[in-house]
Amino acid sequence: MESQDTKPKESWSSGGRGAIRSAVNSLHSKSNRAEVVINDSSSPAVVDRSNESIKHNIKPASSKWRHNQTLSLKIRKQILKFLDAEKDISVLKGTLKPGDIIHYVFDRDSTMNVSQNLYELLPRTSPLKGKQFPTCAIVGNSGVLLSSGCGPEIDAHSFVIRCNLAPVQEYSQDVGMKTDLVTMNPSVIQRAFEDLVNETWREKLLQRLHSLNGSILWIPAFMAKGGKERVEWVNELILKHHINVRTAYPSLRLLHAVRGYWLTNKVHIKRPTTGLLMYTLATRFCNQIYLYGFWPFPLDQNQNPVKYHYYDSLKYGYTSQASPHTMPLEFKALKTLHQQGALKLTVGECDGAT
Repeated sequence: MESQDTKPKESWSSGGRGAIRSAVNSLHSKSNRAEVVINDSSSPAVVDRSNESIKHNIKPASSKWRHNQTLSLKIRKQILKFLDAEKDISVLKGTLKPGDIIHYVFDRDSTMNVSQNLYELLPRTSPLKGKQFPTCAIVGNSGVLLSSGCGPEIDAHSFVIRCNLAPVQEYSQDVGMKTDLVTMNPSVIQRAFEDLVNETWREKLLQRLHSLNGSILWIPAFMAKGGKERVEWVNELILKHHINVRTAYPSLRLLHAVRGYWLTNKVHIKRPTTGLLMYTLATRFCNQIYLYGFWPFPLDQNQNPVKYHYYDSLKYGYTSQASPHTMPLEFKALKTLHQQGALKLTVGECDGAT
């Protein structure tokens, strides 16, 4: 789960040993209530940088979790007052034309022009039009997935959402292979594919794109300045090589609408992360939502070190206090929704893992 270009990278990270230790036994202690109580404080939540003030213990005993359908439907109805995922998941072809000028969502003084390639790849209809899935998995990229054995469980879900073109093949036992929607922040091209500096990296990106095989590729092209060139590189590759993906470019209002919903529920985030965005969108078309790979601490529940990403050697120190994201606060909100049965959050081994 990454931040938009030109901003410090978001991280399901940061937090001390005490925060983890204080987080191991609360997740299944509350009953499945029908009301939405994400942050019951009347004042803005303040995140202690040490995260000692946030209690985030989650027991892996999944047998005690029960889906609260009443609450899930209530949350869907509330979110629909702010946004409609079916529409806001992508700008449609009829709404823009080549040459149109767009102001970036987070850099209003900067603009971009809609290119011919971008226009060609805009969907004519929403890729999620009329869709409804019994269960959805949203797979974050935390190293907590390693040795989880969650791959088969993830792949068994009706619809699987992944973040930022994270590799799956060599980690399939833990993260699965199935991909129905994958996000790609422009910064990923720089960080994971060396800005396509040579043919080797271009080929690696091509292979990853080909492996999507009909999935939705969700590219936030209009969020922050600095990513336009990378978006254009990817668009060009998709068209030139006839890659079988369904491209989607989120609406200009989406991030502010998502933030508005969470602020209304007293979750005082600065900018929603990719993971929180995907959960918020998924409430529209998923009956039950399961989260994997969401863990904002460098230690797991057993005090073992957790990699920042499951697939690379990036360090937690990469993030800074200037980050536009508030990962522990988001995690606290998701943990509360897990306790209430609105979603299931898995942060340890999956059932049946060996």
